[in-house]
Amino acid sequence: MSGKIRMLIILMAVLVVGIFCSPASAQTIEELYRKAAQEKTINFYGTLAQVNAEKILPVFEKRYPGVKLNHVDITSDSLVARATAEARGGKTIGDIFQAPLETAIQMNDQKLLLEVTLPEYSAYPAIMKGPYWVASNLQFIVVAWNTNLLKKADEPKWIDDLADAKYKGSLVAEPRDFEFLMGIAKHKFKNDEKAIALLRAIAANGVEFHKGHSQLTELLTGGQAKLCVTCFAHQFPGRMKKGAPVNFLLSEGIGSMNATAIFKDAPHPNAALLFARWAASEEGQKVYAEGGRAPAHPKVKPIDPIRPERLYPLGVDDIKEYPKYEKIWKDVFKLR
Repeated sequence: MSGKIRMLIILMAVLVVGIFCSPASAQTIEELYRKAAQEKTINFYGTLAQVNAEKILPVFEKRYPGVKLNHVDITSDSLVARATAEARGGKTIGDIFQAPLETAIQMNDQKLLLEVTLPEYSAYPAIMKGPYWVASNLQFIVVAWNTNLLKKADEPKWIDDLADAKYKGSLVAEPRDFEFLMGIAKHKFKNDEKAIALLRAIAANGVEFHKGHSQLTELLTGGQAKLCVTCFAHQFPGRMKKGAPVNFLLSEGIGSMNATAIFKDAPHPNAALLFARWAASEEGQKVYAEGGRAPAHPKVKPIDPIRPERLYPLGVDDIKEYPKYEKIWKDVFKLR
């Protein structure tokens, strides 16, 4: 057999394999659903709060009858420990993993996640996706205040305003929120020195620290605090609708991400792909919004206006530098 004929045969074989062994991500939703219906189950390992899960997950089950979601609801650390222990025991039980991006990175470091690019991921900016994940929803750290204690004329317009001496003795924050520093350093100023200088100026105004964002919100609502440096945006609209004297900054804020990923060697691979594609689609993201989460999809808005106009999202590269910025944060505020 001549070399040319041999090469032609090889090329034809490659073409045939390409036709009949197309990647799962190239399948249509209908094709995936037919296969997922045969698998029947999706083991969903996620930190999605029960109050949100009860509104979101049943919509998927109704949309795709015959595919049941089994929600394993435990903390991020417990999810990693459980999945790692199962893998070491020689079995994979989880299909979908959905948790803070930092936790997804830990899972990937353990080689537990599947590298796959799905069609729906193309709508997301580069910082909100990677080889093994895509953002499912966001959480926003914003400046907030009590409207009874802070005059309208004194309300901050930008994060930089917190350095103004008129706020001396008025500030509260969460002691673990070094993401605030990371957001302004990596994405607002794109300069560590400028960000640290601003942080020092804010620290000079005296910041009182309280653990727990819910506590910070309650302190503002109850008039026991005037202005919060690191509050969660989603905790305010409901209170404001009920007449609470609070408001928050929408001009800019820091965004942390939850990520959706698929387990490597998932026992229900087609069902896992189906859920991942639905969760990343505009349709799925609207369900996340209606279920009380802030969708990551650029075209889907949260139900309440909580997404800052200028958003500084923390991606994989940022998270890898957590130790550096945590140390600076603690040093500036003299935290242990």
